[in-house]
Amino acid sequence: MTAKEIMNELKKLGTEQTRKTWTNHGATGEFFGVKVGDMKKVKKKVKNDHALSLELYDTKNADAMYFAGLISEPAKMSKEELQHWAETSGWQMLSEYTIAWVTSESRYGHEMAMKWIKSKDERIASAGWSTYGCLLALKKDEELDLKEIEELMESIKKNIHKMPNRVKYTMNNFVISVGAYVKPLTKKAKAIAKEIGDVEVNVGNTACKVPYAVTYIEKIEARGGIGKKKKTVFC
Repeated sequence: MTAKEIMNELKKLGTEQTRKTWTNHGATGEFFGVKVGDMKKVKKKVKNDHALSLELYDTKNADAMYFAGLISEPAKMSKEELQHWAETSGWQMLSEYTIAWVTSESRYGHEMAMKWIKSKDERIASAGWSTYGCLLALKKDEELDLKEIEELMESIKKNIHKMPNRVKYTMNNFVISVGAYVKPLTKKAKAIAKEIGDVEVNVGNTACKVPYAVTYIEKIEARGGIGKKKKTVFC
């Protein structure tokens, strides 16, 4: 399928109800309002295609941008392309999911995550924390810098409550990811989470809630899921 054909397909699948849902979650700019499940049906007709994903992302249509991530080839992404995607992501469904998934499975996951978490741009910083969280789920513990991760959690403990809205949300998720995926640091993550306490985030006109990190990690512990890694973070 060509980019034009995909855009036409996505347009047909858009619904007013999904548009309303995306708007409530912070979607901006142009979008059709396509359910992710419907996008995945279209994906079955399209092979992963690096050039096509870049073309779709640059339409600036939020549905097409998300779809671009689904058909992307992370191993082929350059640092410049990843940076461009992060800078032009319009809302958290792209910055915290699409960008994080693609970047963490690229050759530059750690480099870009560490660069982005220092950004003063809320979307880019939240993309950085989400990217690092994905790396924790993908990489073996021996491939991770545990000291660096501990230092990042200490930084979160000191700064989370004064950070921008979505950065607070992704910092909290980072602590959860450490507790869930990095077994040697689960105890440390729970201790940090207790000190952080509840994290207040404006989630807009939605029913979403910010998870209390300690409880979330303990639920994973209870079902024996601590330290279980993923083959892919795309979902």
